Amino acid sequence: MRTLLVLLCAAALTAAPLQAQTTTSPSIAGPVRVTTIATGLAHPWGLVFLPDGQMLITERPGRLRLVTAQGGVSNPISGVPAVFARGQGGLLDIALDPAFASNRRIYLSYAEPGTDGSAGTAVFRARLSDDRSALTDGSVIFRVSPKLRSDGHFGSRLAFDASGLLYITSGDNFSNATAQASGQHQGKILRIRTDGSVPADNPFVGRAGWQPEIWSLGHRSPQGMAFHPHTGQLWMNEHGPRGGDELNRAGRGLNYGWPTITFGLGYDGRPIPEAVGTAAPGMQQPQHEWTPSIGTSGLALYQHPRSAEWLNSVFVGGLVSRSLHRLRLDANDRVVYEERLLSGLNWRIRDVRVGPEGSLYVLVDDANGRVVRVDPPTVTPRAKPNPTSASPPNDMPLSARKLPLEVEDDGRRERSVER
Repeated sequence: MRTLLVLLCAAALTAAPLQAQTTTSPSIAGPVRVTTIATGLAHPWGLVFLPDGQMLITERPGRLRLVTAQGGVSNPISGVPAVFARGQGGLLDIALDPAFASNRRIYLSYAEPGTDGSAGTAVFRARLSDDRSALTDGSVIFRVSPKLRSDGHFGSRLAFDASGLLYITSGDNFSNATAQASGQHQGKILRIRTDGSVPADNPFVGRAGWQPEIWSLGHRSPQGMAFHPHTGQLWMNEHGPRGGDELNRAGRGLNYGWPTITFGLGYDGRPIPEAVGTAAPGMQQPQHEWTPSIGTSGLALYQHPRSAEWLNSVFVGGLVSRSLHRLRLDANDRVVYEERLLSGLNWRIRDVRVGPEGSLYVLVDDANGRVVRVDPPTVTPRAKPNPTSASPPNDMPLSARKLPLEVEDDGRRERSVER
């Protein structure tokens, strides 16, 4: 039976495994090896590992693919729901059920079309067939309310906590005020059970005027989210407008401020109309912020024993910076320094995940997108920074770094670089 399944999976491959393409890229601890596993993916957005090491990868136009560890790419898996594939919309993130080994359930987040030209983030649950060619028994378990006439800021990352509850990011749909609106799902992190029902201990359950799924609020366009594998803390990142991208630790019932507080400006260079500054009572400060914007995307927390150099690091994809950002944390979860990886390759980094063997797997957002494996560096003795050097090293205390000024175009340009 196992042989038959392997043959069926092999027969479903539409592209032969790619001959490995390997290069190196500099890092503070020495060169990292960068290997392209597969190409030919149309704007890949989300990645998850199956128990045997194969990957399921979403393509934003609305397709789901199986990619083998050797780089074989399957035909589209059937049973995927219809998506709103406009602007930043489409098929977005993917997650495995915590009990996948027994129930074979997966979860897809996507921009769902409405009946009047509107769209909104939704979550679809289905079973992956034994031969991995189809989704069956599918149903929508969550929809944002209300849907809006927007083609952007759908958010849409998925993550399970240790108790098996599902967290969903939802962007503000390019409507600032929604992020503070208690009766709307936009601009929030949401928390549900695997059947879509609401946990009784959600922070706003029973409060008049509040959507009961809300876990935290005041988010603009959150496109990265993950739980710390040891502490259970929920980390996430989100786009600012012109400046003010943020890395946050998301807590129960907390308000992260958008648009009332922000480090960013409007695309015309003026302050955000609703903003009162960068801080306000009752609103959380970010763990880290980027001005100019890097275009934050996927997020991974590295706690794998393979690399002591990367331990206690947060990896964040950069769509605008075209880099993979590594932020080292201290014992109090403060960001103490940052380095940019893969910067010379000119790739829009859409997602990043830690593989079972301790490598990073990166999705490159492009019409001919790719899956890339990044192996940790072989650590060499670290040279002390030369204080007289005109070019500071990539990895040094944040207080000593001077980032170059970067000017974004208006909102139309911002929509194109985020999506």
